[in-house]
Amino acid sequence: MSTVCLLVILGLAGLSSISAIRIKGNSTAAGVFKDQRIIGGQVAEEGFAPYQISLQGISGAHSCGGAIIAEKFVLTAAHCVVNANIQWLVVVTGTNKYNQPGGRYFLEAIHIHCNYDNPSMHNDIAMLQLIEPIVWNERTQPIPLPKVPMRPGDEVILTGWGSTVLWGSSPIDLQVVYLQYVPHQECLELLSYDPDCDVGHICTFSRQGEGACHGDSGGPLVSNGYLVGLVNWGWPCATGLPDVHAGISYYYDWIRKVMSGNTKCTGFSSTEG
Repeated sequence: MSTVCLLVILGLAGLSSISAIRIKGNSTAAGVFKDQRIIGGQVAEEGFAPYQISLQGISGAHSCGGAIIAEKFVLTAAHCVVNANIQWLVVVTGTNKYNQPGGRYFLEAIHIHCNYDNPSMHNDIAMLQLIEPIVWNERTQPIPLPKVPMRPGDEVILTGWGSTVLWGSSPIDLQVVYLQYVPHQECLELLSYDPDCDVGHICTFSRQGEGACHGDSGGPLVSNGYLVGLVNWGWPCATGLPDVHAGISYYYDWIRKVMSGNTKCTGFSSTEG
């Protein structure tokens, strides 16, 4: 999955502003967008990531990933759902093939961090609140939030249906790639101190040719059995630079407040319907 910081607007009915990943680049050719997909990975084994969801339009087209954290709550990237029509969104669970859902769930509310994109590329996180509780089974399970800080060299598992080549289509089968956590200061140096990478982000990298790409946005990054990040942005795709993700530990309080029903805009906001 490689990352590119261009918002890709998908032509899905009712999805007015959904992108796979935000791709970062210059003003020419492929560098125009911030977007992400999994590149250099492999097909995941059946049931490999039971916390993985596919965010879709009602037509069944995959747009973004996400992670189940409770029976009525899913985390994803804010740029996947900002300005979207809630009635046309579906969360698909329990499958490695996004077109063969194990479960389909409609949304009661979308909670977007009130400082999303303020400044640009920051606070790119959203909570999807479902109408009906998710039914648990061996292929559908929540992923716990992290309890300890990440350490240099920690392995990070990225899964998603993002494109496997730049500007390609989403593969039907869930892809997985194994990356490494890059500490913040080291990541800043590798990104030439890009201001779009702040303390609320975590970075991953393994080698050129492996990373996130469009279609992976909002997708889960897991380390040591805990959800540590959500795909945000990067340079398209798997070009040899770190990918940048929302760090779950940084947003832990925000997540807990939303789940408890505290949706006043004190550091975050709620957008419903």
